[in-house]
Amino acid sequence: MFIQPWDAALDDTEWQSWIADGHDFGLLSVNGLRGHAPVVVPTHFTVDGTDLLVHLARPNPVWKAIEADPDVTFTVTGDYAFIPGPWRAKPGTEPTDSVPTSYYAAVQFLCRASVVDGPEAKAELLRRQMAHFQPDGDHAPIDPDQPPYGRMLPGIRGLRLAVAEVRAKFKYDDHRPVEQRTGTARRLTERGTALDAPTAAQQLRRLDRVGTWKP
Repeated sequence: MFIQPWDAALDDTEWQSWIADGHDFGLLSVNGLRGHAPVVVPTHFTVDGTDLLVHLARPNPVWKAIEADPDVTFTVTGDYAFIPGPWRAKPGTEPTDSVPTSYYAAVQFLCRASVVDGPEAKAELLRRQMAHFQPDGDHAPIDPDQPPYGRMLPGIRGLRLAVAEVRAKFKYDDHRPVEQRTGTARRLTERGTALDAPTAAQQLRRLDRVGTWKP
């Protein structure tokens, strides 16, 4: 992922807070076997300390790919919108000559994957995930020796992704003038489609922290 200086996370807390704010679904990418395209799996995940936790169906083709190469990338994206060229026009220029762009936030985790396959280890992984996704505890006990999970656990395998590096990008035109960025956020709010509102919120949040970009 290419990151311009003005698109980089301002600190680790920025991307960590963004992930914690409900961004818990991403793409697991595995290099796979020689001669085959990479395996890419969309899935929810849970943060466990500095690791990521995932579980997938046992028939998933990702397992053979991970066995061949356990170095994987997990990518989370969100708060994205298409920005028309005229919105980015410089004063005194023809609006239709301006170049459009995409705004988005993205965090990539470069990880080393290890398979979690023991019954109790998988049960504990699921307990940690359910504590995040169903914190009210409105589910049966996750016990490998009791129904309903006991009979279902053999159908899944878990993954613990040990994070080696994080690349975070917040692409919201932070190198552009304050007036333009403020205007774009207003236009996004007025347009109000898809993820326009959270995209505008991200742009205004970055604007508040960055102000006028200084290399």
